[in-house]
Amino acid sequence: MINDKVRMYLLPPLINAAVRAGASIMNVYKNLDDYDISLKDDKTPITLADRLAHKTIREYLGPTRIPILSEEGREMLYDERRNWELYWLVDPLDGTVEFIKGNNEFTVNIALMENNVCMGAVIYVPYFEKLYIAGRDAGSYVKEHVAPDSGAEYTYDEIVTGWTRLPLECEAVRPHPRLRVAVSRSHQTPETAEHIARLRATHPDLEIVEQGSSYKFCLLAEGRVDYYVRTTHTYEWDTAAGELILAEAGGRTRTLPDDGVLRYNEKDLRNPWFVCRSKYCVI
Repeated sequence: MINDKVRMYLLPPLINAAVRAGASIMNVYKNLDDYDISLKDDKTPITLADRLAHKTIREYLGPTRIPILSEEGREMLYDERRNWELYWLVDPLDGTVEFIKGNNEFTVNIALMENNVCMGAVIYVPYFEKLYIAGRDAGSYVKEHVAPDSGAEYTYDEIVTGWTRLPLECEAVRPHPRLRVAVSRSHQTPETAEHIARLRATHPDLEIVEQGSSYKFCLLAEGRVDYYVRTTHTYEWDTAAGELILAEAGGRTRTLPDDGVLRYNEKDLRNPWFVCRSKYCVI
């Protein structure tokens, strides 16, 4: 089990890798003509920013000697990773579609996994300069005004100074006069519509919040959104960090339709459908 001393040692590399990757992403984001967009084997887009962010994270976390399972890394065979006790689970640029659209809704996701359980997590939202951090049984926090920085070298004390415990305690967060339901901005299905229709039967005035990337988990953790339903494919690197950030803020994530838990380092890295609830969710 990771002890507090090891956690303090690993938190700075976790944070600095994300902030440095954010700088790589933003450098590309400013130059639309240089996105270098292509399609991966699963027909999803990849850009120069994805590649550079992956390279940045790999190089910065390499000295930890902890293996990395990344969306943009080489295909890792199950037999090679199945017995890993400790590894980084990384999505260097979550929300590539939103990145291409230019709507600012993209993130860097890094999770520290121990025995396939997320023990530490960061989601960095470089455009909004917001950093979400969680440690298992240690709480969930947001740190604002963290600008993308290719030379980021935050110390542990600098990281924990000035952060805010989640969920937030302010009038903008709770209670909501209407149920606020998050859905993916770019990945909705008829099943999503059917699920929301069922919610409307008991909450006819519910409000839909369209949002890209893992930032939805962050809004749930803050308490700004109550509920999130996902009925399209996601991968383990899309959810690991966000799930812990939400859980440590008092929320929960459950699979659909069986009400189970998300599992990690599976042979098939695709997640089942799932729903998330904030701490203040009434359903």
